[in-house]
Amino acid sequence: MENLPIYIAATFGFTVLLAIWLFIKAAHFSKPFLFFLLALIIIQSALGLSGFYSDLQTMSTRFPLLVMPLMVPLISLFFIRQGKAFIDSLDIKTLTVLHTIRIPVEIVLFWLFVHHAIPQAMTFEGRNFDILSGLSALLIYYFGFIKKQLSRTWMIIWNVICMLLLINVVSNAILSLPSRFQSFGFEQPNIAVGYFPFLLLPAILVPLVLFANAASIRQLILNKSIGVKNLK
Repeated sequence: MENLPIYIAATFGFTVLLAIWLFIKAAHFSKPFLFFLLALIIIQSALGLSGFYSDLQTMSTRFPLLVMPLMVPLISLFFIRQGKAFIDSLDIKTLTVLHTIRIPVEIVLFWLFVHHAIPQAMTFEGRNFDILSGLSALLIYYFGFIKKQLSRTWMIIWNVICMLLLINVVSNAILSLPSRFQSFGFEQPNIAVGYFPFLLLPAILVPLVLFANAASIRQLILNKSIGVKNLK
């Protein structure tokens, strides 16, 4: 991991910043949420730089500590009154544009595969089709919100498909971690997620993107006045 070209980490770092900016913009620049994200990034980055997540003997058992600190609070928002109000206040247009960050993420994953940090199965040359979510996001934004030619039904279907594609990626990532449960990627296991800055993929990006899909689905089901056709 020490010999990776600097442009890989730089591209990923820019992607993380872009994702945070888009999400905070969707949240109307909520300072509490921004401070929470920044604090979490600092803590997870410090742990990563200390080698806490990169030990091959403990990587798989510590992996939940990367995902859960953000994922659990985001999920809990769907079950409390203030959380539901926060979700319903999010700008669904910006949440849709947020999914474009999945394009540079997939490019970074391919570079990591080329440099022997993840298995091929985690890239678009393998079992990862998540780049389709990023490529289609601007089309959904344009035809759904600008041209208003998409019904809420199609918007819901798209968000569900995007969630399934991301869950597929996460499953592949977990099953290729070096552990006794490893199912593939034996020649090259998934080690990149244990190192800074790439640990921010499961720690920050995956929870934010999944939450963006789930929040959009909630708004669409509740038939909010968000500029697309009514449910059909």
